[in-house]
Amino acid sequence: IVFDKPFTYRATFADQTLHADKLEQTAGHTGAVIGFRTKKGEIVHARVASSFISPEQAEQNLKELGNDRFDAIAAQGKAEWNKVLGRIRVEGGSLDQYRTFYSCLYRSLLFPRKFYEVDADGKIVHYSPYNGKVLPGFMYTDTGFWDTFRCLFPFLNLMFPEQNKEMQEGLINTYKESGFFPEWASPGHRDCMIGNNSASVLVDAYMKGIKVEDVETLYQGLIHGTEHVHPKVSSTGRLGHEYYNRLGYVPYDVKIRENTARTLEYAYNDWCIYTLAKALKRPKKEIAQYARRAMNYRNVFDKETSLMRGRNENGTFMSPFSPLKWGDAFTEGNSWHYTWSVFHDPQGLIDLMGGRRAFVTMLDSVFTVPPLFDESYYGAVIHEIREMQIMNMGNYAHGNQPIQHMIYLYNYAGEPWKAQYWLRRVMDQLYMPTPDGYCGDEDNGQTSAWYVFSALGFYPVCPGTDEYVLGAPLFKKATLTFEDGKQMVINAPENNAHNVYVESLHLNGQPYTKNYVKHADLLSGGTLDFRMSDHPNHDRGTKPSDFPYSFSVSEKSFFR
Repeated sequence: IVFDKPFTYRATFADQTLHADKLEQTAGHTGAVIGFRTKKGEIVHARVASSFISPEQAEQNLKELGNDRFDAIAAQGKAEWNKVLGRIRVEGGSLDQYRTFYSCLYRSLLFPRKFYEVDADGKIVHYSPYNGKVLPGFMYTDTGFWDTFRCLFPFLNLMFPEQNKEMQEGLINTYKESGFFPEWASPGHRDCMIGNNSASVLVDAYMKGIKVEDVETLYQGLIHGTEHVHPKVSSTGRLGHEYYNRLGYVPYDVKIRENTARTLEYAYNDWCIYTLAKALKRPKKEIAQYARRAMNYRNVFDKETSLMRGRNENGTFMSPFSPLKWGDAFTEGNSWHYTWSVFHDPQGLIDLMGGRRAFVTMLDSVFTVPPLFDESYYGAVIHEIREMQIMNMGNYAHGNQPIQHMIYLYNYAGEPWKAQYWLRRVMDQLYMPTPDGYCGDEDNGQTSAWYVFSALGFYPVCPGTDEYVLGAPLFKKATLTFEDGKQMVINAPENNAHNVYVESLHLNGQPYTKNYVKHADLLSGGTLDFRMSDHPNHDRGTKPSDFPYSFSVSEKSFFR
């Protein structure tokens, strides 16, 4: 810290004792006190830099400020944020909608944080929280993939791919330095949440053209994570992998908490690995192994209730069973929330439930089941439960991540108008530019990115595919400017509080009947023209070919 005025007083304290003019202390709690001789209204400026590497590197980092004064630095920061936020320009909304949208966009871009520095020779270096060394290359931290794989990282892949490539290179470095990809980094491996969703983050980026140089290490790291768990941090790797790889699920009665949630997330993560293995042309037997494991979600589906349910090691389902019980077999949610965590094969879930009509009935039930709950596993009402109650949308708990994609699943059953209705309800009621206007944790930008995507009119239900499932835009016009300068303009001139349904859609002037849009179509630039209406269009989405991604017949041949 460099001040622009000399000290006239300095002291240190050790625990509760102050020592004038003593510059160093060693104690359980220490600190420094400094003072200046100033005139009334005089401002003292402090120029601050930090480093995880060394005091010398901190002094090097201080040079980034140049000779500019505080006001100039603040103006530069404002200009940089306007440049970044200006990559998406929305028009034709209310002032509150603008405030909400750009607040969410801002929050979507706060994480993960850069953990690398530039040394005196201009080289990228980082302190490794995994082995304590200073090493070359990128590193990012402060993010939890259980939250952010769902749409935050897909958003970065779409709008900020160059910076996300740095993040992907940082993930490779994490694996090289620790033997595992991170699942929650802050700054090193943290024992928090479940799943092996680094697979989703890495594969989605690769499949959307953000390719790291060492893809072989990437692939081998993913395989390693399916067969190991970190010796000290059980949330890294796969806790319960021995059971999962042998039985096809993590049993309820083997003292591994949140077992059914783990099974569902591991199955999706295996689908991600399958997708990458296929793209890399790995041996057919290897591809087939992960294709089969991707179907393990079926092993915890209970046909009696049409819900996901904990299953014991001997094959029986847990009993008694309450779909309203939070935690236990699930993660910060209940069976009503986690049943939809089959991102990669919604058609398979539709089949398990008995067809499209039964599937839609179950989706409807999420909103019609009262906001009741069983908190006995936690022993108290956790904030996610209270937020669900306050939302008063049945058992739809948007304040937590597992159910945030669920509304878009109406598209897979050919009833996209129901998605359009509920999406507008959520955007209007659960996001507001007020102190209490956020429906739960923003969780490293995930809940914010949900709003950004949904307000634009599409959402990445299954990261790892090249498809975004269509909803309905919130604004009359939105312009996305991509890194190469191309623009996609989304028009919905009839949009208002009543016209929430999509009457028809044109892509680059041509009629478009699908319930999804491709990544490449967006990046190519052009126009998406929505015609909005105040009544549902029951003719949209009636043919299976119009529905978003699910396993194809050729892919399912691998299961055999």
